[in-house]
Amino acid sequence: MHVVVCGALVENGAVLLVHRSPTRRAYPDLWDLPGGHVEAGESELQALAREMHEELGVHIVAESSSRLGDLHAGSGEDAVHVGVWQIRDWVGSPTNRAPEEHDDIEWVGISELGGLPLVFGALPALLRSLPEPDRLPRRDEARTTASPSGP
Repeated sequence: MHVVVCGALVENGAVLLVHRSPTRRAYPDLWDLPGGHVEAGESELQALAREMHEELGVHIVAESSSRLGDLHAGSGEDAVHVGVWQIRDWVGSPTNRAPEEHDDIEWVGISELGGLPLVFGALPALLRSLPEPDRLPRRDEARTTASPSGP
């Protein structure tokens, strides 16, 4: 069984999705949450932090991450167990740092997910289960932002 983690970066009622390249062997030309395989010796949270940095260039704030649920696909040797995590806070602006894997990234409203071709059809329901405060704008405590200087 393959163990995979993916992260839902949620901001302003939207989640960041990656579009899997049409040339990918597994699940080509579909939208998904960013993430990847858990490597030997890694916890899911360690793998999540590594994958978010490799794919999007962001550093997650571990304390802001919580497990949303689990998804399963395939069977036998091809079985995949996916741990889905919500990430409430991160440092950096997400950019596509893995163009060989994803040909696009996009913020998509949680209410609009049902109209997209997704790797996992259960994803919209899982994200709609988030408590309402988690759909509001996140606090920028972990990010540094430039502010205008006063007189």
